[in-house]
Amino acid sequence: MAAIMQVMDAAKKIMRQSGNMHQWGEGYPSEAVIMSDIEKDGGFVIEDGGNVVGYFAFLPSPEPTYQKIHDGNWLDDGKPYHVIHRIASLPDAHGIFSSIMNFCFARESNIRIDTHRDNTIMQHNIEKHGFAYCGIIYLASGDERLAYQKLRQTL
Repeated sequence: MAAIMQVMDAAKKIMRQSGNMHQWGEGYPSEAVIMSDIEKDGGFVIEDGGNVVGYFAFLPSPEPTYQKIHDGNWLDDGKPYHVIHRIASLPDAHGIFSSIMNFCFARESNIRIDTHRDNTIMQHNIEKHGFAYCGIIYLASGDERLAYQKLRQTL
């Protein structure tokens, strides 16, 4: 848990340095949130040389905050999906987002993800990996997030 929380702190610093001053406020994500991911079999670490360099949550639907989307529509609102949350990595770790996408799409063909409007780094990665912008969702706190979805074609 200590290594995961170090990754989270590093990710927050990257966000602040890139102008994202409001996402992941003080105390979020907490150890309790991470433990909840793990208890749901949805919390994953990325290791390099035995050291934790990244973390993400990969959880099955339904995601309560995705029930209603504003100013747009999901690409497919009928099939089950997985959601990716809490992507974080150390600043000197590279290829983390691609590794996460490869892992997740090997397990699910319908994935949704969201991010803060000020998180331009995450928006770039999401769009670079073929996700379509679908609209705006609101967290339980009322905070706005940009929502994306990608459907991998299955044979």
